[in-house]
Formats: sequence, C-alpha cells, structure tokens
Amino acid sequence: MTTPALCDQQQSTIVTHVVETGMRLMQHGAESKFVEQTLMRLGIALGLDSVEVGITANALLVTGIVNQCCVTSSRRFYDRGINMYVVSEIQRVTIRVEKKQLNLAQSIKLMRQIKPLKYNRYLVMVMIGLSCASLSRLFGGDSWVFVLTFIASTSAMFVRQSLAHRHHNPFLIFMISAFVATTIASIGVRFQLGNQPELIMAASVLLLVPGFPLINAVFDMVKGYVINGMTRWIIASLLTISAAAGIALSMTITGIQGWL
Repeated sequence: MTTPALCDQQQSTIVTHVVETGMRLMQHGAESKFVEQTLMRLGIALGLDSVEVGITANALLVTGIVNQCCVTSSRRFYDRGINMYVVSEIQRVTIRVEKKQLNLAQSIKLMRQIKPLKYNRYLVMVMIGLSCASLSRLFGGDSWVFVLTFIASTSAMFVRQSLAHRHHNPFLIFMISAFVATTIASIGVRFQLGNQPELIMAASVLLLVPGFPLINAVFDMVKGYVINGMTRWIIASLLTISAAAGIALSMTITGIQGWL
C-alpha cells in the first residue's frame, strides 16, 4: 500500500499536532515509552510514513517523515500535575484516529477539548485523611489514633492544596505539609492519647510519599529511558527529603521524637 503524498503544510500540521499531544502526555505524568508509542501510532494513522521521537527531561522532539521529506518540531513542557484522565482520553482519541473514525481536524479539535479532571478539593481531603487513618488502624492503632491521624493528615492535605493552588515551590510545599502533619500528630504523643500514639506521627505523613513519580522512574529506567528515569527519581527523592526536613523541624521545635 502506497502512502499518499502530503503537501508540506499538511505534514507540518500533523507533526505539530503530534508534538503537542506528546507535550500534554508528558505534562500529566505519562511514562516515556507510552508517550513514544502513542505519538508514533497517532502520526502514522494521520498519514505520516514514520515518526521519530526524542524525549528529554523537559523537552520533546518529533520528526515526521513522508516520502523522505522530514518535518521536525519541538516543545518544552512543564509539570502540570499527574492526571490520568488526560492520558486516557488522549489514548481514546488516538485509537479512534487509528480506526479512521476521526480525521486530522477532528482529532485536533477533540485533543484541545480534553481538560484535566479535578475532584472536589474537600472530597480529596477527606479521602486522604481516611486512607491515612485506615493505615494507622491496620498498624494496630485504636480509635484515638484513628481520629488524630485523620485530623493531622486532612490538615496537611489542606495546606498542601492551598500552597499548590498558589503555585509555590513543590519542595517547600512538601516540607510545610509534613511540618503541619507532624506538629498536630505530636499532640497525641504529648498527652499519650490512644494505645500507640507514635503511630499517628508515622501514618499522618504517608500522603507525602511520591509513589507515582517513583514508579514512573523505575519504568523509564527498565525500558531504556535511563536519563528520564534518573531525573524523575531525583525529583521524587528531593520531595522525600523535603518531607523529612519538615518532620525533623517539627520534632525539633516540639521536642517530641515520636516514632524515631
């Protein structure tokens, strides 16, 4: 089957659409291998002969080839927060393009209509608080431990969301959130509330574990994207260190060592 020749303008439009799609995937936490495969599938489905993708820690480079004619486009991307809704919706549009249900104009229109799905912030706070409190219960804590863990982790999540909404530095956000959670949890240790009050201090900061970035870092390194994986690993490690600094600062000020 011979691929019909594309005019320069159409080829350029396809490449621009492909690189902007990849930029959104990287901004919302997709792993590097998935991004590369999705862009190649999308570009070929839209009429390109082949697609070459280069991914760095903060930039994306895409080359679309038709009849030995190359068009290259690059984009710098910034972290917009993990949002798997955006990633899954882009995947759905790509599949529809592959099935010839969408043309180039329709694909561009649908991609631009995809917006990050955000849950109500108070619902997120409550659910995070319940998850941390449930972990304290699993570790053997009683009702006092459960309630204080819920209050400490919910308060920390409120602070984290408020600071993130104002676009503060993420490392500073993690440190302050850990400080708030540990300070509130230290009340339980000070007054010996519950059967194991030290569990409050341990369970209330679990919301600050950067699990998703660490998983993506491992996947990237295993699949051959070593530099991207190491970059994500370093960022996740710095977030962990920031949280640890907040915990240490709170323990120093309150004089309560808790679970250490």
